[in-house]
Amino acid sequence: MSNDPGTVPSPESRIHGCLLGGALGDSLGYAVEFDPIDEIRRRFGAAGLRDFSALGGGTHFSDDTQMTLYTVDGIVEALEWANSGVGADANACVWLAYLRWLDTQGVPLPDSAPQPQPRWIDGQDVLRHRRDPGNACLSGLATGEMGTVFRPVNPDSKGCGTVMRSAPFGLVPHIPADSVYKLSTDAASLTHGHPSARQSAGVFSLLIHLLVQGASVPEAAQAALAHVLADPEAAPELHERLEAAIRLAGQAGPGTVLSPEELVRELGEGWVAEEALAVGLYAVLATAPGTQGDGAPDPADHFRAAIAVAINHSGDSDSTGSIAGNILGAYYGTACLPADWLAALEAPEVIRSMAGQLVAVTSG
Repeated sequence: MSNDPGTVPSPESRIHGCLLGGALGDSLGYAVEFDPIDEIRRRFGAAGLRDFSALGGGTHFSDDTQMTLYTVDGIVEALEWANSGVGADANACVWLAYLRWLDTQGVPLPDSAPQPQPRWIDGQDVLRHRRDPGNACLSGLATGEMGTVFRPVNPDSKGCGTVMRSAPFGLVPHIPADSVYKLSTDAASLTHGHPSARQSAGVFSLLIHLLVQGASVPEAAQAALAHVLADPEAAPELHERLEAAIRLAGQAGPGTVLSPEELVRELGEGWVAEEALAVGLYAVLATAPGTQGDGAPDPADHFRAAIAVAINHSGDSDSTGSIAGNILGAYYGTACLPADWLAALEAPEVIRSMAGQLVAVTSG
C-alpha cells in the first residue's frame, strides 16, 4: 500500500483528508453505534450499512468529531502563541479547549476551574449539540483538575474517548515522533488515567504522524507496534490487540475479511481504547487494494470498503469508523473521500475551517 510518487498528497490535503475522513466514518458509524449486528442487518440488509444514501434523512457526527475539532483548536492556540514568540504549555491549551467543549455539553465547571476565553469554534452551533459524549470525558473535565500521568483523573478508565480525538497531534509537522507521542498521551491524561487509554492515544497519533511523513499504512502499523514492544511500561492488552489487528489483516484476501462476529471476537467491540484502535486499523489494512484481488488502487473504493468493515459490528461503531477514516485521510489525503459522502456530511464548512486553521499555523 504505497502512494504513487506522482500523486503524493500535500500536507494540506492530508490535514483536510484526516479530519474530513474521520468525520465521515464517525457520521456513518454514529447511525448504528448502539445497534447489535443483527439489528444493523435487519435495518440495512445482510451487508449492513454501507452508504449515506441508506439513511434517508442523513445523519450527524458525534462527540468524536466534536472533540477532535476541539483538539485541533487547542493545538492551533498553542501554535499561535509560539508563532508570535510566546511560549505556551500545549497541554494547557488543549485542556482549556476541552473545558470549552464541556461547556457546549451543558456541564457547568466548578469554581476552581479556569474560565477559558471564547474562540471561533465555540460559536459554531453544530458543535453545541450533545451527541452521546463519553462519561469519562465529561467527568474527568468536570473535576476542574488538570489531569496528568502523575495526578490522574479517572485512573481506572480506558474508554476509547482518548483515541478517537487524538489524530490531530499526528498532523503537526516538524516535530519528532517522540514529541507527538508525549503530546498525545499527556492530552489523554486530562480525562483518562488508565495506561492503555493514554498509550493507545499516543500510538494512534504516532501512526498518523508516520503516514503524514510518507510511510505506508503497513509500515506505520509495524512501527507503531515496534514502539509498543520497546516500551517496558506498555499495557499488555494494547500490544495484544495491535499485534492481532496486523496479523489478522495479513491473512485477509478476497472474501476473507473477518465477519462482524469474528471481528468482535478477535479484536473487541471498540468501547475501550486499544480495541477501538485495533478495529479501525484492521479495517484499513484488511481492505487495502491488492488484498481483495483487485487491480489498481482507487482511494475512494478503499475508503468505502474500510469504513464498512469498521462500522458494521456490535460495538462502538462511530469511534472505530472515525479512527479508520482518520487513517485513510492522513494517508491518501482528500483523494479518498467519496464526493457523494461529502455532500451528505454535516457542517463540512466547520471541519474545513478548523483544518484550514491548522494548515495556516503550521505552514508558515
